[in-house]
Amino acid sequence: MTTPHIARLLASLVAAGALVLTTPSGAHATAVGSTPVRTFEYTLGGVTMKVPTGCMFTHIIRGSGKKVTYQNAGVDCAFVGAMSSGFCNWRIDFTYADVNNRVYRTSRGKTHSECKIDPMRNNSPQTLPRYGKACAHLHVNGVRRVSQCHHITK
Repeated sequence: MTTPHIARLLASLVAAGALVLTTPSGAHATAVGSTPVRTFEYTLGGVTMKVPTGCMFTHIIRGSGKKVTYQNAGVDCAFVGAMSSGFCNWRIDFTYADVNNRVYRTSRGKTHSECKIDPMRNNSPQTLPRYGKACAHLHVNGVRRVSQCHHITK
């Protein structure tokens, strides 16, 4: 594991520990949240792939009000999770919903056919038309596996 990946993993674990008793946080300036990736199996080309425990899906958003200046989401794995074949046929989507939880915008990521232990995606800066929430979703082999959201408030 390279130094940037270790630093990101440690930041994810610290953020996850701080968020154990909270749900989506307000993005007044910066919000970081991590959600554990549950163990799952999927079939790819006739081969059963298993993603073990030990992976966290982290979503970072920076900005003020409806202005998002930076957004990133990705997976970091440790222990047994770091020794798996990773996530194949993956993509990360960003969705934006209003205060009534109605999704009004989706930024669909590219589907990557290669297997990666640490899939990651950045999204472009933007100004949102409404307050509500911003979410990141990891899809593996066409199935949504984990999501992480932040509230966008005044």
